[in-house]
Amino acid sequence: MPDIPVTVSQSASPELILQAQQTAAKWGLSYSAFVDSGLALIQQLSHLELRQLNEPKVGAVIVDFTSDALTFRRLHGGGKKESIAKAIGLKGHDSLHVLDATAGLGRDAFVLASLGCVVDMIERSPVVAALLQDGLDRAAVDHQLSSWIPDRMQLCHGVATDLLNNWQGTTPDVVYLDPMFPHRKKSAAVKKEMRIFQQLLGPDEDADLLLEPALLLAKKRVVVKRPSGAPFLAGKKPQIEMLGKANRFDVYLIQNAN
Repeated sequence: MPDIPVTVSQSASPELILQAQQTAAKWGLSYSAFVDSGLALIQQLSHLELRQLNEPKVGAVIVDFTSDALTFRRLHGGGKKESIAKAIGLKGHDSLHVLDATAGLGRDAFVLASLGCVVDMIERSPVVAALLQDGLDRAAVDHQLSSWIPDRMQLCHGVATDLLNNWQGTTPDVVYLDPMFPHRKKSAAVKKEMRIFQQLLGPDEDADLLLEPALLLAKKRVVVKRPSGAPFLAGKKPQIEMLGKANRFDVYLIQNAN
């Protein structure tokens, strides 16, 4: 994984520089006063962002749970009729405890939390975890989100295979997995975030190792999100396949679940 520094703009105040240095120290990253190429985390006054400095036309990657897109999805996205809600088995429940072992930018976790679930999130990349925690911190003081996000979304920075095998938190009803998969399409939607993410992380080479500990930990089911044409995780056929246009949800039911 490449070394991604934390930096600031050249006109940054001493306070902002200190904030960037604290961010770097918190996540075990390096601070660099001047970066003009490659991937970098840029500390702004209001937020943290990831940029590919070699490609200024490519926008910043930011975790913003108050964005128009997520707000529309939260208010008008279909609620418990959403595919992800059906996949985790939310029908008939006010809430489920979900462990999202591949949290990324937290969008799926946010959707589930907005539907009442309590979601523990695991993210192993310190860069992605820093972006996600920054988004959570800002959401915790937003007038529309502060009443529920802090109670329903918690981030744990670490390696998912290790944490799944030795989980110390609440035993989840559902373990949710959405490992990185190589994107071959060049659509506009894929270009920005996925191109940057693949430079940062590459494909999830050990994704197959997540399934077995997930099946041992979950009380009710394990749900794996895959691109439509992707093979089953670890070659294991699920009991349920929910097919969508671009993705599918593979659902593994826990046989001794109550």
